Amino acid sequence: MSGPELTRRESFGLAALAVAAGATATLPGMARAAAPSFVTKIDFKDPKWNRDTFARLDMDLDPTKQKIGWFRGNVYGVRDNEPVRPLFVLDGFSVVRSKQLEDGSWRRMLREIGFYRDIKTGEIMKTWHNPYTNEDVKVVPIANDPFNFTIGEFQPEPPSYGGLNKEKPPKRPFLLDWREGPDDTIILTTDIHLFYPSALQPDKWPRESGGSFNRVSEMFTYVVKRKDVENAALTHVPCVGSWSRITPWLPWMLMGQAPGHISYFCSFGAYDSINQIPADLAAAARAMDPKWLAAPDSDYGPSLSSLENFAREQKPAAVPAGWTPPQPPPPRTMPGK
Repeated sequence: MSGPELTRRESFGLAALAVAAGATATLPGMARAAAPSFVTKIDFKDPKWNRDTFARLDMDLDPTKQKIGWFRGNVYGVRDNEPVRPLFVLDGFSVVRSKQLEDGSWRRMLREIGFYRDIKTGEIMKTWHNPYTNEDVKVVPIANDPFNFTIGEFQPEPPSYGGLNKEKPPKRPFLLDWREGPDDTIILTTDIHLFYPSALQPDKWPRESGGSFNRVSEMFTYVVKRKDVENAALTHVPCVGSWSRITPWLPWMLMGQAPGHISYFCSFGAYDSINQIPADLAAAARAMDPKWLAAPDSDYGPSLSSLENFAREQKPAAVPAGWTPPQPPPPRTMPGK
């Protein structure tokens, strides 16, 4: 997840920054090369305002600070001829740092980690009983390091996922879908819909691969206070929102090319400090590597999603004799027919 969330409000020692409406806020108190500059006057049709405001939602424009975002929600299995099935809970966080580029755009440098919890007990799972296949499988957390991109005056290209996604849409101004909300709020919705070659090809990954291509969609909703957007002293604008993702069966579920897919539905926001991360979540991340509790200090890559990272870091599971992907139940018939 990338997405799209935090409240580290220090303003570099400024007592009050009086900026006329429509001005660009340049914050003093830092070396000139590092001082962030951003547009604060709300104008939904201005690509620079869209660029700067989205960047302030996504990270802290003070490069000396990291923003700690959180995300949590249910993960569902979707198959024909049966109800949508809650499978487990995703609980995770991201740490992100910003860098302003010479053209005024913002480089977002982020790592994120997410663990799956038992939907009944809430405990972080190392194994999970797959009800579709009636077997216990090893759970593989989301661990993306990094997931970077640039926020500029033009719509960014879709993620390449290590060169697998070659989509190159036409260049368009960076104008997002904003609308006025209740109680002096502003609401932003964004989405991305991808269909690209899978890093988990079925001939090598018969149990992990959902097919030769990945169909992945992500949808975000951000809710933000108008006064925070207009406040030039805020290098990060706090917000809350929702994130949903449609993706193939998770490879560690060992579903192969079974019909159906996974659907995430999560809320997100931000912590004021690392100490607010739930203790068991922080401990699980630290046990994997302490780096997960700090944002990157430099820009590096490639930026991959959990599907591509799985292909790089895991090994194909053994295929039992006679194994076939699980199938959904047959269609139901109406009573009396």
